[in-house]
Amino acid sequence: MRLGLNSWRAAGGVLALGLVLSACMGTIPQARPLLSTAALDRTTIAFAHQGRGSTSPAVVFQSGLGDDHGTWAQVLQQLPSRIEAIAPDRPGYGASPASTELRDACRIAQEQRALLQRSGVKPPYVLVGHSLGGLYQYVYARQYPDEVAGLVLLDPTHPDILKTLQRETPGAAALLQLARATVFTSAMRQEFDAQTACLDALDTRAPLAAPALLMVSTRPSAYAGEGLQATLGTLRQDWLQLTGTGALTPVANAGHYIQRDAPQAVVAAIRSLVEADAAH
Repeated sequence: MRLGLNSWRAAGGVLALGLVLSACMGTIPQARPLLSTAALDRTTIAFAHQGRGSTSPAVVFQSGLGDDHGTWAQVLQQLPSRIEAIAPDRPGYGASPASTELRDACRIAQEQRALLQRSGVKPPYVLVGHSLGGLYQYVYARQYPDEVAGLVLLDPTHPDILKTLQRETPGAAALLQLARATVFTSAMRQEFDAQTACLDALDTRAPLAAPALLMVSTRPSAYAGEGLQATLGTLRQDWLQLTGTGALTPVANAGHYIQRDAPQAVVAAIRSLVEADAAH
């Protein structure tokens, strides 16, 4: 089955908004650091690691659906060398082989924790996540609150995004399912299908123990109608309750890929949390 031009544009618009997940067209080529690998239980993770042994807290990145660590290239390049940072390729992306394990958010948080332990990166951590990676970092903070110094979430995927789209904007939900069936890779489908599998076991209404900065794009897709934008705006506001954060941080002139459009703003947010924790 092939997507017609208009369907491609519409599906791309839904995804590129980060309405649900990150765009499915892969990562824009970037200059990339050398990768290390870690053999974990039933999987192997490739990851970029810079500033080894620097002052705590370390910064841990998670990319959106379909993206590897390269999506963070500009942010990693602009981070001060005194800040330790690690950015993995999840199984099936970049240099990491695919996994047959269930790819739900809790499993991915457990893999991230095992990777950090294996690579010698000790807590606390500042967790940075884009789109679906933002949901993964949120789950990590729920599962291991004592290990988290803060979170920077860029257009994070809301836990209820799929059922909300199905209820309020069924056309967008249908386009998303069409993209899943036609353009998602196997690894993307695994994550997409399992993204909410473990969330019922988490207490998502109590404020997070660590401070969170919610950075949101301000340049919407031309393909998103008013109804869809209103739905997404409501879900954005709900992130304030999910995290206990006081306000969203709009990033001027930034689309869904905030880390590419405004890397300096992301670096500034990371530095603020790192420095606040170091001052304690």
